Amino acid sequence: MKKIFNALLLGFALIIVSCSGNKREGEPKVLVFSKTVAFKHASIPAGISAIQKLGLENGFAVDTTKNAALFTDENLKQYSAVIFLSTTGNVLDQYQEAAFERYIQAGGGYVGIHAAADTEYDWGWYNDLAGAQFLSHPKGMPTADFIIKDKNFKATQFLTDSVWTRTDELYNYKNINPDINVLMTLDESSYEGGKNGDFHPIAWYHDFDGGRAFYTGGGHADASYSEDLFLKHLLGGIQYAIGGNLVLDYSKATSRIPPDADRFTKVTLSEGMFFEPTEMTILPNGDVLVAQRRGEVMLYSTETNALSEVLKLDVYSKTLNARGVNAEEGLMGLQKDPDYVNNHWIYLYYSPTGDKWVNRLSRMKFTDGKFDVASEQVIMDVDSQREICCHTGGSIAFGPDGLLYLSTGDNSTPFNEKGVKYVNNGFAPLNDIPGHEQYDARRSSANTNDLRGKILRIKVKEDGTYDIPEGNLFPVGTEKTRPEIYTMGHRNPYRISVDMKKGYLYWGDVGPDARADSLGNRGPRGYDEMNQAKKAGNFGWPMFIGNNFAYNAYDYETGETGATFDPEKPINNSRNNTGLTELPPAMPAYIYYPYVGSQDFPQTATGGRNAMAGPTYYSDMFDGDEKLPSYYDGKVIIYDWMRGWMFAVHLDENGDFSKMEPFAPNIEVNSLIDMEVGPNGKIYLLEYGSGWFSQNANSSLGYIEFNGGNRPPLISDMTVSETAGGIPLTVKATVEASDRENDAIKYIWDFGNGDTKETTESNVSYTYEDAGVYKLKVTVADVKGEEAISESTGIVAGNSRPEVAISLGESAPEFYMPGQKIAYDVTVTDPDGTAVDASNIFVSVDYLEGMDKVAMNLGHQQVSATVTGKALTQAMDCKTCHKEAEPSIGPNYKDIAAKYRKRKDALKYLQGKMKTGGSGVWGEVTMPAHPNITSDETRQIGLYILSLNGDEKKEKSLPSKGIITAESSAPGNMLVITASYTDAGAEGTIPLTGSKSVVIPAKTENK
Repeated sequence: MKKIFNALLLGFALIIVSCSGNKREGEPKVLVFSKTVAFKHASIPAGISAIQKLGLENGFAVDTTKNAALFTDENLKQYSAVIFLSTTGNVLDQYQEAAFERYIQAGGGYVGIHAAADTEYDWGWYNDLAGAQFLSHPKGMPTADFIIKDKNFKATQFLTDSVWTRTDELYNYKNINPDINVLMTLDESSYEGGKNGDFHPIAWYHDFDGGRAFYTGGGHADASYSEDLFLKHLLGGIQYAIGGNLVLDYSKATSRIPPDADRFTKVTLSEGMFFEPTEMTILPNGDVLVAQRRGEVMLYSTETNALSEVLKLDVYSKTLNARGVNAEEGLMGLQKDPDYVNNHWIYLYYSPTGDKWVNRLSRMKFTDGKFDVASEQVIMDVDSQREICCHTGGSIAFGPDGLLYLSTGDNSTPFNEKGVKYVNNGFAPLNDIPGHEQYDARRSSANTNDLRGKILRIKVKEDGTYDIPEGNLFPVGTEKTRPEIYTMGHRNPYRISVDMKKGYLYWGDVGPDARADSLGNRGPRGYDEMNQAKKAGNFGWPMFIGNNFAYNAYDYETGETGATFDPEKPINNSRNNTGLTELPPAMPAYIYYPYVGSQDFPQTATGGRNAMAGPTYYSDMFDGDEKLPSYYDGKVIIYDWMRGWMFAVHLDENGDFSKMEPFAPNIEVNSLIDMEVGPNGKIYLLEYGSGWFSQNANSSLGYIEFNGGNRPPLISDMTVSETAGGIPLTVKATVEASDRENDAIKYIWDFGNGDTKETTESNVSYTYEDAGVYKLKVTVADVKGEEAISESTGIVAGNSRPEVAISLGESAPEFYMPGQKIAYDVTVTDPDGTAVDASNIFVSVDYLEGMDKVAMNLGHQQVSATVTGKALTQAMDCKTCHKEAEPSIGPNYKDIAAKYRKRKDALKYLQGKMKTGGSGVWGEVTMPAHPNITSDETRQIGLYILSLNGDEKKEKSLPSKGIITAESSAPGNMLVITASYTDAGAEGTIPLTGSKSVVIPAKTENK
C-alpha cells in the first residue's frame, strides 16, 4: 500500500511539473554576475571558482560575466538561475533592469550572495527580490551564532544542530521584505555590532513575481568558499533557484522594456528671449503662456511662431532698502483654469507692489491674445515678510476634481546672520529670538496658523471666493489653524503637480545647505526632497529633512544643543508660533539626496540641487500620435534644475516608490524650471538658462518629440581619402551607417558640383575635373523613406596641401632636460610647385601635459587661421562687398573689427552673421547668407577680421631654422615643436594649411 501511495505521489508530482512548463534539454545553466560599481570584494574570484566546481560536481553549467549588456531577453532565457555574486552599486541600466524583471516573471531564478544586498538601492523591485538592503556591518569578521530556523530547506537540511557557529562579515539590514522565508538568523548576543535586534535574518528564500529567490549573507572572504558547510548551504540555494530547470515562459512577463533613448528629441520653439521665466501653461490651441519673475507674461503663438508680451504686472521683484539681498518674489506662478475653453480664466500668483506685504493669488480673463486686467478677481493674499531672501514657492496646479493647489515657501533666510555668534550654518533655521524672525522657519512652515511653507488646496467659486474641500489637514473651525492647508512643513516647494487620475500631489522641495551631518549637535546635512502626498499631512520642515532625519533644538542665545525633534510628535515651541504647539506626525520624503552621492538614490548624481516635480503621465488622456507611449502611464516625471537630469519614477501597486530611470536621457536641458503636458500629450520644457537673475541666451521654450515608429538611419562616421590636390582629383569616400530597424539602406552621394550618384554600397569613388572648393556629403535613406544626411567634407580641387617637415638632425634627442640645446630645421614643400612664402611659416615651442593637449595644439590654428581667413575672403564672394580698409558696398573689415571689439561673443556673432546673412546693422544693403559655409571657415574668417583691431597680442614665430634651449617645466610635460604653413591658394580654390609637430618627452628619473 505504501508503494502504491508513493507511486501516486510521484505521478501527481510529474503531472504538476509537466503542467507548469516544459523541462529544458540538457543540464541546467546558471550565470554568475559579479559587476561592482562601489566596493569590490577580493573574494569574487574565489566565489566564481567555487561555483564552477559546484557545477561540475552537481550537474549544472556555469557562465560568468561582469558585462551588464548581457541582460537581455534573448540572452537571459538560456539560464535557469542568475547569481549576483557580491555585486555593489547600480550595476544595471533601465533596459537591463527591465530585462531582468522579465526574466524572473518568466520563471527564472535568483541567487544573491553577500554584497548582492549592497546593490541597486533605488530599485524597489530588486530590493523585494533580494529580500533586504545592506545597512552596515561591524568591523572585521566576527564569529557568531547562526540560528537555524528552517531545517527542511535544501540550503540548511544538512545542518544537524540548531546553531551554526561560523566566522564572516556580518551585515545589518534595512528594508527587510516581510514575505521572505527566513532560514537562519544571527544571535546578536554572540558578537558585537548587530543592529537588527531579536530579528536579524542572514539567509532566506521566497517565491517572487513568478520566479524563485535565495539570498545568503555569507561569502565575504576567500575562506568561505573553501568551507564545506557554507558550500553545501550555497549549493542548496542554487538548486532551489534552478528549480525544475524549465523553459521560461515569457508570456507571463509583465515588465516592459523602456523606449530607446534615441526616440526622443527636443524641439525648440523660442530661444534666448526669456528673462527669468518661472512657470508656464499650455492653452488648448497649443499657444503657451510663460510667466517671468519681473512681472511679464509672454505668449508664444503657434500661428506666428513668435513670442510677445501680453501682460506686465507691477510686482515687487527686488529689495527696496536691503542692500545686497536678492528678493525672489515677483510673478511666481501661472496656470490656466481646467475649464479654460469656456471661461478663459488664467491664474497668477504674484507680489503686488505697495505697502501691503503679500503674495497674491488672482485670476484674469485671457481671450484673443489679450488679458482683461479689469476682470481680475483677487482670490487670496498670503502674508509675506519682504526685504529678505528667500523661498517663495509659487507653483499653481489643478487636480482631477478641479481643486486648486498653490505652493508657498517658508519665507526664511537660510544664510548666516551677520554680527551674531550663533547662526544656522546651513542647518534648520530655528532662531526665535525677538527681532530675528526671518531666521525662524517655525514661524511659517511649522506654524499651523500661517500659509507660508505650505501647499494650499481650495475650491474657487464663480465670484472668485473659495470653499475649503473635505480632506484638508485641518477642518474648518479648528483653533489656531488655517483650513486652506493641505500639506505643511515645506521649505521651498517650487514646482508641484497633481496626478490627474489618482489625485496624488507631488512636489520638489529645495533643501538646506549643510554639507555634512552634525548629528547630536545640529542635525543632518542638507537634502533635496521629492515628495508625494496621497492625503493631507505634515512633511516636517524645519524639524526634519529627507527620510525624517531629525534636527536638534538649538538655543541661539547660548549655543546650547537640545534634544532631537520627534517625528511622531513634533513640538513647535517657537516664540514666533501662532498655531498649534503639537503638530501632526512628520511624513518622510519618497526621494531625497544631498550634495554628495546618495547610497539610497545613486542616480541623482552629485553637485548643486534643486528638486522639481513634473507631471504624472497617462497616454490614454490624449488623442493623436504626438503623445508618449503607454509605457509611461502612471509614471511621475521628476527633474532637477541644477543637475540637469530628468527621471521617470515607477510606483508599485500601492502607489509607493519602486524605482527611477532616466527619462529622455539624450536630451540636454539648461536649468529646466517647468515641465507641463500639453493638450496633445507632448511634454513641454521651459528652460531658465544658465545665469541667475538675467536674460540667458540658452533660456528656451520647447517640447519633447517622441518617434515611436521608423527612425532614420544612423551615420557614425564618414572618411574621404583625399581632401585636397591637383586636378584631376580622385577621391574615395566611405560612410559608416546603420538602420535601427535593420531596413535595407541606400546612399545618395552629393559631390558639391551638381553631380550626384546613388549606390547600394557604403563607398564611392569620384574624380573632380575642375578646380574649385566643393562640399561632399551623403544622404543615407532606408526603404521607408527616412533619411539622414552626413556632415559635409570640404574638397579642394586644384590646390594641394603644403607639406611641412621638422628635422632635428641626426642626433634627435630621445628626451629633453632643462638647458638642453635642440637644433631644428623646418622645411616646406608645395606639391603643386608653387614658390613657398617664408613669411607664412609659423614655428613655436610649447610645454604640454599629456598627448590630448599635444593633439589640441597641433598646427597652432589660431595663428594659421588669420592667414587662411584673409585668403578665404579673397576666394569667396566676400570680396564683392567688403575690403580690408577701403570703402565698398558693405563695411570694411577694420570697421567691423572696431565695432565688435568689446563684445565677448564677437567671434560667435560674426560666424552666425556669415552663415545666416542679414541687414539693418550697417545700412540697407543685405548681407547674403552662406548656408553651406563650414563652422571652421567662419571661424578662420572671423579671427582674421578681429585680428585687424591691432590690439591683440600676436604670437611671434620662431625662425624656420634655429636652436631651442629647453626650459624648466612641470614634471612630465612634453616639449612640442610645431610648424605650420599656409599657401596662397590657386585660381578658383582657397588657401590650405599644412602642419607638423615633434614631441619630445621630459627625462624621467629612471632614464
